[in-house]
Amino acid sequence: MLESFDLPYVQRGLIEVLILAVATGVLGTWIVLRGLAFFSHAVGTAAFPGLVLADGIGFSASLGAFGAAAVFTLAIWALTRRRGTAYDSLTALVLVGCLSAGVILASDVYHSGSNIEQLLFGSLLLVDGSDIRLAAVTAVIVLACSLLLGRRWLASGFDEAPDGPGQSESWWLDLALLALIALTTTATLTVIGALLVAALLVAPAATTRLFANRMLPWQLATVALAAAEGVVGLWLSVQTNAPPGATIATLGGGVFCLAAAARAIGPRRGALAAATAVTLALLGAGCGGSGSGSDNVSVVATTTQIGDWARVVGGNAVDVHQILSPNTDPHDYEPRPDDVASTADAKVIFVNGDNLDSWMDQVVSDSGSDAKVVDLGASASVKRPGESGGEEASRFDPHWWHDPRNTEAAVRAIATHLSAIDPSDKATFKANAAAYEAKLRALDAGIAHCFDSVPAADRKLVTDHDAFGYFASRYGIQVVGAVIPSQTTQAQPNAQDLSDLADLIRSEHVKAIFPESSLSPKLAEAIASQTGAQVGHELYGDTLGPEGSSGDTYLKMEAANMETMYQAFTRVDSGGTASTGICAIHSGG
Repeated sequence: MLESFDLPYVQRGLIEVLILAVATGVLGTWIVLRGLAFFSHAVGTAAFPGLVLADGIGFSASLGAFGAAAVFTLAIWALTRRRGTAYDSLTALVLVGCLSAGVILASDVYHSGSNIEQLLFGSLLLVDGSDIRLAAVTAVIVLACSLLLGRRWLASGFDEAPDGPGQSESWWLDLALLALIALTTTATLTVIGALLVAALLVAPAATTRLFANRMLPWQLATVALAAAEGVVGLWLSVQTNAPPGATIATLGGGVFCLAAAARAIGPRRGALAAATAVTLALLGAGCGGSGSGSDNVSVVATTTQIGDWARVVGGNAVDVHQILSPNTDPHDYEPRPDDVASTADAKVIFVNGDNLDSWMDQVVSDSGSDAKVVDLGASASVKRPGESGGEEASRFDPHWWHDPRNTEAAVRAIATHLSAIDPSDKATFKANAAAYEAKLRALDAGIAHCFDSVPAADRKLVTDHDAFGYFASRYGIQVVGAVIPSQTTQAQPNAQDLSDLADLIRSEHVKAIFPESSLSPKLAEAIASQTGAQVGHELYGDTLGPEGSSGDTYLKMEAANMETMYQAFTRVDSGGTASTGICAIHSGG
């Protein structure tokens, strides 16, 4: 049951949580004593604009987060000191301002990358040496300040005169405490994320406060509980393949509830109930299966499309671990324990490239994998109009697979790299690839034949986000616009964008707006109701559909997209069933 702690990335995470337990355990007691639980949560959330700036400009996420947290802390301290306004009210107001700034930056300035989601919700399995060093420095500073200023913080904690930290006569004591919260919050981002930071800073201290009456025992107990919750939470996440940060946060909340119940119903019955709950949880987590022990070539595929191709080409000779699940957004990703473990053991890793799955670089690096990473996007033989050619070209659209000719090139690359790893099965890989390429050529011809039957003036496309440029370019479809005017779903449309899009839809006489399977259809529906266009059936933009759906393989996905567009362009049956006309006959799907 404990073999997961032999894994290098788990060991780094273990070191991280143990060091941070010292910082968060000691500081958490002061946070609870001074009534700063809401502030500590707000600091973590207010780090959002700093994360966006760091991601967009390309500097350290920790520096960006600390800068935003420091600005937030100074703003709260200055306003409470000058105005005497209710502390919680000002915290809420400044927090709203920080969040608003972050949303604006993410939507309109940088169109945000996926790294932000990792920092909002934590990525404990991807910690590195710099994260551990930051945690260690933070722990030392917290311990030093607690030893030097603890008596005065304790005295002011029982001073009922001030209404908030900024109003005390010893203003520098308050500022020092708030600054420590900002620093510790920054250090915990890798473990728990900005949105769950209170789970480390508040939950353990609030739990031990139920039983501790003196400061030093309270602090020692809090450090021990924070360390235990971190270690057990990390172990549980590996056993259950759950996100580590959320698992630790859930465990912390559960322990608090058990402790509160134990205190309410009495020590004996409470201890029995707690022991039973913990035993059941550990037994359930420990029932996870171990590896299959297969001698097949271990392959990691980042996206659903690449996973489909790898399974087709590799057949029974490969074991494919597909990181992204069907109908999920590839722009949002937090690594799970199984993903990192499979990456560490992989012989080859196939990625999409063009920044769609850029998060994989850190997964590969921190897993310690020596597998060959193959960028299939680099093998794309056809580029969209306006993209520069040549080996150094920077393609701006990662959805290259929507042109089947690019998929042919990717399939050939998969066969080549699998053959290099496993020469004994080379003939099988080549034969599987050749058979699949024939299906791709039939699909390509079928889609082209289908849209040739639609007047060019009717082939006008509006989708959720700009994911169909390759498809449209290949089959003579005019992309009028997208609800989210970006190749990434991280962006947010503003009011002017939506108004301009509505005007364009009316002027171009667009017949339908297509939502995508992995995104909410509400914006597309709102634009459709405003313009009089119909809402088309869902398209598969970034991902395949779940098993049993009309898009659970690449061939079926592209055929389903073709059928959906054809029906809307020609006003054919809107009941959701595939027609038996020209498209169904020649689709190749």
